[in-house]
Amino acid sequence: MKLLEGKTALITGASKGIGYGMAKKFAEQGANIAFTYLSSVEKGEALEKELTALGIKAKGYRSDASDFAAAEALINDVVSDFGGLHILVNNAGITKDNLLMRMSEEMWDSVIDVNLKSVFNTVKAATRTFMKQRGGSIINLTSVVGLKGNAGQANYAASKAGIIGFTKSVALELGSRNIRCNAIAPGFIETEMTDVLDEKTVQSWREAIPLKRGGSPEDVADCAIFLASDMSSYITGQVVQVDGGMLT
Repeated sequence: MKLLEGKTALITGASKGIGYGMAKKFAEQGANIAFTYLSSVEKGEALEKELTALGIKAKGYRSDASDFAAAEALINDVVSDFGGLHILVNNAGITKDNLLMRMSEEMWDSVIDVNLKSVFNTVKAATRTFMKQRGGSIINLTSVVGLKGNAGQANYAASKAGIIGFTKSVALELGSRNIRCNAIAPGFIETEMTDVLDEKTVQSWREAIPLKRGGSPEDVADCAIFLASDMSSYITGQVVQVDGGMLT
């Protein structure tokens, strides 16, 4: 039996990168997939067809999770369309990097809204469904930057550190209802975003990692599948680093 057979997962920001990798891996493990996208409409529509071809139910929603009302409507639509919700993966995120002295209020606010407020929005909206069925797995994507900080990313680091505190608090609040909440902290993951970088620079980053390679979206997805499945039924409130030993 597949690890996520019969379960419905909602993955935010799944049209590319880590979210795309998770959506495919979750579908391969038998989960029905609801996912969101915002600007990448064509990629979102293509992903829906790709996932459906794997023999599961899949539907994409064009939704902005940083909007409180939109997030609530999204959860309601998913529960209505799929008949329930068992796994929530908060993956949507952006960066607007700059040194603090040059960082505008808009750069700060937008990153906090998309990366952190969206997690509050979706988890709050899904909590009623999870409590009603007395079970659920929440997985929030943070970052190694949320653990160690990074020059030029004060807004991003703050948003990702906030996710860690939020995750642990939710785990404490909802554990008695058999609702688990964990976070994944990816390190250097190679996606289309890193493809445009200078190869020498990328190789120097790889060499600084104990496993001597960058991670793949599938590496993160494998960890997410474990946390979403019943194999991790006694794990909650944790932050799992998927970083090849970068912060060791």
